[in-house]
Amino acid sequence: MMLRIALFLLALATPLRAEINIQEVTSPGGIKAWLVEDHSIPFTALSLRFKGGTSLDRAGKRGAVNLMTGLIEEGSGKLDSQGFAAARDGLAASFHFDSDQDGVSVSSHFLTENRDQALVLLHDALTTPRFDQDAVDRVREQVLSTLRSNAKDPSAIASDLERARSFGDHPYGTDGEGTIDSVTALTRDDVVTAFKDTIARDRITVAAAGDITPAELGAALDALLADLPATGAPQPGRAELQVKGGVTVQDFPGPQSVVVFGQGGIRFNDPDYFAAAILNEIIGGGRFSARLMSEVREKRGLTYGIGTSLAAWDHAETLMGQFQASNENVAEAIKVIREQWATVAANGVTEAELNDTKTYMTGAYPLRFDGNDTIASILVGMQDLGLPPDYPKTRNAKVEAVTLADVKRVAARLIKPDDLHFIVVGQPVGVASE
Repeated sequence: MMLRIALFLLALATPLRAEINIQEVTSPGGIKAWLVEDHSIPFTALSLRFKGGTSLDRAGKRGAVNLMTGLIEEGSGKLDSQGFAAARDGLAASFHFDSDQDGVSVSSHFLTENRDQALVLLHDALTTPRFDQDAVDRVREQVLSTLRSNAKDPSAIASDLERARSFGDHPYGTDGEGTIDSVTALTRDDVVTAFKDTIARDRITVAAAGDITPAELGAALDALLADLPATGAPQPGRAELQVKGGVTVQDFPGPQSVVVFGQGGIRFNDPDYFAAAILNEIIGGGRFSARLMSEVREKRGLTYGIGTSLAAWDHAETLMGQFQASNENVAEAIKVIREQWATVAANGVTEAELNDTKTYMTGAYPLRFDGNDTIASILVGMQDLGLPPDYPKTRNAKVEAVTLADVKRVAARLIKPDDLHFIVVGQPVGVASE
C-alpha cells in the first residue's frame, strides 16, 4: 500500500505532457468528470473511484469489501462468470476492480467501435452483480491462500504490526484483506452489503482519456452510472496516529530481519507539502544520492536498499520507510537512521541536495508514453486530492519555488526523532523492544 501511494505521488511530482488539456465535463444528469481527449487511436480508458474502500467494512466483517471487489466481474445479470468473461473478451474490453483502504477503483478500456456494448456490460457489473455462491467460495479461497502466505511473510507481518501500532481500532489499523477467521466467516449476504455500502453516486470520481468527446462522455456516464444508488455507507472518521518512538521486535526465524519505520506525516493540501516532498526525496527517496541510501547502503553496506515515502491517505498521513538487513546489521542500521533523522531535523539539507532534487522532480517523465489508462487513473487521483485541472502545468513552478530556508523550516516541523518508531520482524542481534 505504502509503495502504491508513493508511486502515485511520484507521478504527480513529474510533469505531464506539455500539451495535455484536461476538460471538465458535466453529464446531462449531473455527473462530473475530467477528460483528456485524444483521437489519435480508436481507444478510450475510463477510470472510476468510489471513496471509502475497505475502511467501510462493517464490524466483524473485515475483508468483505476486498472480497466483493474480487467478485464484481464474476458474472452479472443473466451472465455467469464464464459468460461475462466471454462477453468482455469478445468486445476486446478490459475491466479491473480493486480496493484499498480509501476507495474502490474501477479501471476499464475499450475500442471506440465497441464502446456502447462495453459500457452496457460494465453497467451490469456495477448494478446487477450476481455474487453466485460458487464464485464467492472460489474467490474467497483465493483470498485465504494469500492470507495464509502473508502469515509466513515477514514483510506482511511487519506491515500488519505497523498498522496496528499506528492506528489501533480505526479501520486503518488492520489489513483490508481481512484475517483468515474473518474471511472464512463471510457470507454472500456480507458481500451484498459491502457492495451496497461502497458503490454509490455520492462518492464517485470519474476520469477518461482517449477517443471520446465531452458530449459522448456525458451521455455514456449517465447510461453507466444513473442507476447506481444515491448514497452508500458513511465515511470513517480521522485516524489519529497512536504510535510513539521506540522499537517493537517480533520474533521470526531466519537470517534477515524486515524493518518498517516511521512517524507522522503531512497532508497533501498543506502549504508546506512541496517542501516536505523535496525533503523526503533527499532523505530516502530511493535514489543512490538519498541520504539513507548513501549512509546505510553505500558507505556501510548494511542493506541492499532503503527508502522512505510520504503517504497522504484520506484520514491520516505518515512518513514511512522500510529496509531488510541481516540480523547482525539491524542494530547499526537503526542507529544510522536515527542519526540522520536528528541531523536533518536540526540542520535541514544542503543547497546542492535541494537543487539536485528539484532537477530530478521536475525532469523528464513524459506521461504520454504511459498511455490513456495511466492518464485516466492520474486524473482521478488528482480530483481525489482536490487538485485543479491546471495542476500539471503549474506543478513544476511550485517545486521550483521551494527555498533552502523552506526545507529547513519544514524539516524542523516535520522530522521528529523522538517519534520515530521501528517495527522489526526477525531475530536482530542486539535489538530489543523498547
